Amino acid sequence: MTNKFKLLILDFDGTVGDSRRLITDTMLQTIDALGLETRTREQCARMIGLPLARCFTEMIPMTEEMGEKCAATYREFFKQNNRPGAVTLFPGVADTLQRLHNRHIHLSFASSRSHASLAAYVNDLGLSPFISYLIGADDVHRPKPEAEPVEVTLRHFGIAPNDALVVGDTKFDILMGHNAGTHTCGVSYGNGSREELEKAGAEHIIDTFTALSDL
Repeated sequence: MTNKFKLLILDFDGTVGDSRRLITDTMLQTIDALGLETRTREQCARMIGLPLARCFTEMIPMTEEMGEKCAATYREFFKQNNRPGAVTLFPGVADTLQRLHNRHIHLSFASSRSHASLAAYVNDLGLSPFISYLIGADDVHRPKPEAEPVEVTLRHFGIAPNDALVVGDTKFDILMGHNAGTHTCGVSYGNGSREELEKAGAEHIIDTFTALSDL
């Protein structure tokens, strides 16, 4: 079988890992603890995919300094809330990654969470045999939706943008791929809406992770 893509650059939260409840619970807890303007769970979910401090500064009017305080508070609550089983894989993820790996397609992550947090999930969820490269928000100067996470990954593998596919659940992932000149695929089951993915210019939109095999 001839592969259309040599490299898949995957988002983690909302694409591979079902972490929405954990993240939004922790965001709401942070907002409450700091006495900030209240926001709904849905409003919090729409921020997933941005670097942590920006999740708060873009959702609630505040200074960058306050955004960093929100991020620090969030991290402390997250340590308490991130119990075993709090994040699970979406249906079909492990089997699909195994099939793609067997077809000698490079698989990597580009996430807005920290490298250490991302690596821990890759290990704990049994994805290490398939995923050969990780980029966290702290690995780059300009995280998603900027192109740098993808550009760094392309250089690592020595692969041209046209041979790579960025896969994610939010507009931030799609914009990151577009900014780097790669192909893009949105997933409809995550934190972003199909309308948002289409507006961002996703070339493909799939309803299950297993559909990646058909691309």
